[in-house]
Amino acid sequence: MKNKRFWDWARDSDERVLYFDGEISEETWWGDEITPRLFRDELFSGEGDITVWLNSPGGDCVAASQIYAMLMDYKSNVTVKIDGIAASAASVIAMAGTSVLMAPTALMMIHNPLTIAIGDSEEMQKAIEMLAEVKESIINAYQIKSSQGRAKISHWMDAETWMNANKAIELGFADGILRDEKRQMPGSGATFAFSRRAVTNSLLNKVRPKEKPKQPETPQGVAAATLEQRLNLIIH
Repeated sequence: MKNKRFWDWARDSDERVLYFDGEISEETWWGDEITPRLFRDELFSGEGDITVWLNSPGGDCVAASQIYAMLMDYKSNVTVKIDGIAASAASVIAMAGTSVLMAPTALMMIHNPLTIAIGDSEEMQKAIEMLAEVKESIINAYQIKSSQGRAKISHWMDAETWMNANKAIELGFADGILRDEKRQMPGSGATFAFSRRAVTNSLLNKVRPKEKPKQPETPQGVAAATLEQRLNLIIH
């Protein structure tokens, strides 16, 4: 039976591109030894910088931890581009990026890990302790990337914090916003300033009545008698 995969590889010019699209499903990783190994083999089958396009609501935190570790272990640069959402476990994967860029419309979400436990009070207590350790391991990744304090990150996770691109950059979870290079004017770095006076003058020029262009003056003629006198002088 062929394993389901939530990732795909492509090639853009000389750079390899990795797409994570959809849920990081535990069915393909948890208890499946070949799938993480398959991903690792594909990751290290080439060299050079890679771009990771990420759009995922999250999923299995163990799978996310494995992906994070593999990307961190990769020798070349890893640029993570979030074009939709990087929530829950997917946000952990994003932290492996040498550079993390978000679309202006993208979102990132961090929260506490979840699990399902069955049993007596002792089993419940073990589940609570396990979740606490999982949370601390996730904070490790967030702290390495953002350089924020552990207590602050823990509070954000407790509150289930959603971040747009600007907020993620402000808090250190992302490095920049995806730009549309083809929209840049010639001469990168050019800036445009808003001028209220220029706009006002432009509007006034449009509504102000246009002056009629001046007609060229009609050349003044010479009296016929004068011309006759001059001709007579020439003849005589």
